[in-house]
Amino acid sequence: MGTIIWLSSELMFFAALFASYFTIRAVSPELWAQETQLLNVPFATANTVILVLSSVTCQLGVFAAERGQVGRKGSILKVAGWGLREWFILTYVMGAIFIGGQALEYAELMHEGVTIPSSAYGTMFYLTTGFHGIHVTGGLIAFLFVLGRTYLARRFTHEQAVSAIVVSYYWHFVDVVWIGLFATIYLIK
Repeated sequence: MGTIIWLSSELMFFAALFASYFTIRAVSPELWAQETQLLNVPFATANTVILVLSSVTCQLGVFAAERGQVGRKGSILKVAGWGLREWFILTYVMGAIFIGGQALEYAELMHEGVTIPSSAYGTMFYLTTGFHGIHVTGGLIAFLFVLGRTYLARRFTHEQAVSAIVVSYYWHFVDVVWIGLFATIYLIK
């Protein structure tokens, strides 16, 4: 219950960012038309697909946790036998790739002169995507804690399964927020 309440407060935080984005955009439409031309939409789309697919791998890890399967059964190449650890490690890698892609995109935009102080567009772009990136990084840290607990514990417990489920709630939330940000920033422009 606490997780749901906390995620509701996070939802309000991102709602405020969306409201700020649309308000400033309404005031400066010419700035948006000029600055959005610099966005690399195909790259951002590929990065988005990676993040959204990470929700699938995260959920597969939760299903394994609910079965009480912490580690893989058989070869690592036999994906059907993967447990919580393998799915969460893959989710972690995909999330890290997303963050790396976001950093690369930031570097390219800064090279083009889009920075936080350069314009209202730059400010809103970096605030919205940056706070989302911080949340993704928080999710990656949470995955490390869950994985660490599974390696340190003598046996897999119900509490560890609940921890995996709670982390998945957060991860799915972060992914849904990104879908909204992606649609707003890259598709609507």
